[in-house]
Amino acid sequence: MSTFNNPLQTWNQRFAAEHYVFGQAPNAYLESQAAHLTPGNVLAVADGEGRNGVWLAEQGLQVDAFDFSDNAIRKAQALAQSRQVKVSFVCSDWQSFDWRPEHYNNVVGIFFQFATPDERSVIFTRMLGSLKPGGTLIIQGYTPRQLDFNTGGPGKLAHLYDEALMLDAFGELDILDLRTYEAEVSEGTGHQGMSGLLGLTARKRLG
Repeated sequence: MSTFNNPLQTWNQRFAAEHYVFGQAPNAYLESQAAHLTPGNVLAVADGEGRNGVWLAEQGLQVDAFDFSDNAIRKAQALAQSRQVKVSFVCSDWQSFDWRPEHYNNVVGIFFQFATPDERSVIFTRMLGSLKPGGTLIIQGYTPRQLDFNTGGPGKLAHLYDEALMLDAFGELDILDLRTYEAEVSEGTGHQGMSGLLGLTARKRLG
């Protein structure tokens, strides 16, 4: 699959489209968990064209967001400008991003399933480390059921999520919501149709 052979070239070509590939509205699971967001700042991991980072800024949070595609960052900056919010967008891959320890009140990762299992383990560790005590982690991803629907996502079993994986990675947090479910997703042309989904919202313990 070319996406994994040369991911930067593939995503830059995809994000070169004039339209927003994944739409301009926030992810529905993220929006549903708004009450759990901790006031302060937030990191949006692999934020693509900015739909989630911009929405988080509209909630009154100070937003840092990164993505490795410069075309995605360009569109994200345009979206933030059109919505009249400020987001600090950085063009960076996850390996090079400055994961500041215990810096963020919230860390959000929506559909960043480009990562192999080994890479994912490191990303999860860095997300956890950058979260302040008392901070909130929100993750949305596809489950193996998504292979039956084929309406988005990596199409590789090893890249998909289940609840055991989440509990293994984030079991030290207080789990506020963990669900496996199926729902219609309508996020631009990129994610469209019935989907197998997982949502996790958790809080880092104080002390």
